[in-house]
Amino acid sequence: MRENVLIQKTEAFSIRIVNAERYLRTQKKERVISNQILRSGTSIGANCAESQDAQSPSDFVHKLSIALKEADETKYWLNLLKGSHYISEESYISMMKDLKEILALLTKIIKTTKEKYNV
Repeated sequence: MRENVLIQKTEAFSIRIVNAERYLRTQKKERVISNQILRSGTSIGANCAESQDAQSPSDFVHKLSIALKEADETKYWLNLLKGSHYISEESYISMMKDLKEILALLTKIIKTTKEKYNV
């Protein structure tokens, strides 16, 4: 069986988000943004996983489009965390690198699927 890079990357990113949320909540005593990024950051992988059992190419694109929106929202929360000095520049750069890879994969898969199936 072929490995699914998108699923692997989004799952690994979700784990990073869970760990970041735990750090923000326990060490920085920040709850509002950490809760928001936990929801959007883990939703990326959840929607990608759900897309694997899509009922049609249109459904597949729909699930991945939701994941793309959640990734954009996660980028917003990461920018806020960096701007408010809750996370270090190093953490921000590392997480943003992973997120940009996911955004690029999602964009490419959605575009290719739309073209192939005329969705």
